Parts: sequence; C-alpha cells; structure tokens
Amino acid sequence: MTALPLDLRAVDDVLKSAVREDLGSGDVTTASTIPVDAKATGRYTTKQQLVVSGLSVARRLLDLVDPSLQFQFIASDGDFVGMGTPIAEVSGSARSVLTGERVTLNMLQRMCGIATLARDYVERVKGTSATIVDTRKTVPGLRVLDKYAVACGGGSNHRMGLYDAILIKNNHLAFHSSLTAAVAAARNNAPASLKVEVEIQSPDLVDEAIAAGADRILLDNFTVEQTREAVSRCRKRVPLESSGGITLETVRAYAEAGVDIISVGALTHSPPAADIHLRVTPNL
Repeated sequence: MTALPLDLRAVDDVLKSAVREDLGSGDVTTASTIPVDAKATGRYTTKQQLVVSGLSVARRLLDLVDPSLQFQFIASDGDFVGMGTPIAEVSGSARSVLTGERVTLNMLQRMCGIATLARDYVERVKGTSATIVDTRKTVPGLRVLDKYAVACGGGSNHRMGLYDAILIKNNHLAFHSSLTAAVAAARNNAPASLKVEVEIQSPDLVDEAIAAGADRILLDNFTVEQTREAVSRCRKRVPLESSGGITLETVRAYAEAGVDIISVGALTHSPPAADIHLRVTPNL
C-alpha cells in the first residue's frame, strides 16, 4: 500500500532543528577531507526486510542541507521490500551528500522501523475483526511522522492529540462520583461532534458505560479472559478497544477475543530502528 500524502509543513521546524543539531557550525570532517568540487551519488539501501516510510522526509532534510542536491525515489512509502533493496538515491556535491547522511538515516531508520513493526502487528491479527492503532506515546515533536509511519505499515491512527477526541481515563474518573457522571460531564461541556471513549476497570462496567452514552469503551490492562467477558456483555453495541502491554506474542489472543480495536504504545514508544545504510560513490 501507499500511505496518504504527508504534509511536511507540520514538522518543518523539527526537521530544521534536526539539521542544525547535527551540523552545528559545520561538518569539519567532510570539509577537511573532501574536495569542495567533488561530486558523489549516495544510495539508500535496506539491510533487512522492512516497510518503507519517510522518503519525503529524507528529501526535505537533504534540501535543508543543500537545495542543489538531486533526490530520486526508487521505492514508495508503504512498500514492503526485502534485504538489499535500494529505496532512494541522492546525487550532487559530495560534501553535502556526506553531511546529510546521518540526519536522513536517523529519520528513515526510525520511520521504517515503526512501519515495519506496525505491519508485524497487523499481520498477527489478520482474519480477525481487530484493527491495530497507535497511541500518543510518541517522541515529542515527531508525532505526525510517527503516526504517518504507523499508517505506512497498515495500522490506523488513534486520536492525534488531546484536542480531537475525548478519552476519559482513571485520573479523570477520580474527579467524579461515577463513570456515568464523567460521561455526562463530557457530553454537557464538549462539542457534540467529539466522540466519547471511557476506560473501565472490569467487565461488569460495560453496561453502565453503554447506558451512560459512551461511543467506545477502553479495556485497559484486561486479561484475555476479562476481554472475552467484556465482549460477551457488550454484544457489539459499541466498539471495544484493548490496550495495555499487548505484545506481538499476545495480540492474536486479544483479537480473537473479539475486540474491535487494539492500541499498541510500543509501535511508537520503542520501535526497533530499521537497518538501512547509505553507500556513497564518488562521481569520477
């Protein structure tokens, strides 16, 4: 698949900061060892099987390093490729290609790592009705990119932030006499267009959550057995979401228990970096 277009304007300040952080006052190694007029071609190549994500981000980073660099897409975001696959190429000033190496690899390795992990989770629940979604457990400043990478891997995005959906959790419930009262407060004080999701602590609260008018119920840190009970009580009246410590080893069991959504914080808070390298060749 190919993910939706990525609006880099939302993260351009972050990308500029990433270049400034690495470049500082200048790339002293490259400046002292590479002739100013040298030309080179760099090819980004996978060293493992992965899902591609972040190519337009790499292009923008290189543009910030040197706008004269030429970037060629060989693969597309969302492609699932094997080890040894070229995914992009950059050519132009050898100094600029080398200066842009690490900052582009850092972003590509993170985004491809997220996309690949998302695909792994999606593959584990194939044949069930469960959808894999991300969370807000993202690197500060990189949320748009992290969530885009999840979509590249076939996952779906949960709320983007605190502003686009209501999720009543334990710390909110502590200020109300009941779950019903908390949902009523949300309905009375928030825009009617916003969906209301509420976290419950045990399966016997499913009926109260539905009667209170919740649009979705979060089963946080439920066992598989508790999840099955909640699904049985719910009878498909509202979507159920499982969350909390769900791994690649356990995700299938939760999906088969019958929930509609499985949110996985690990997709963005601890993805393994994908193995990609940039092989630079002088243009003689």
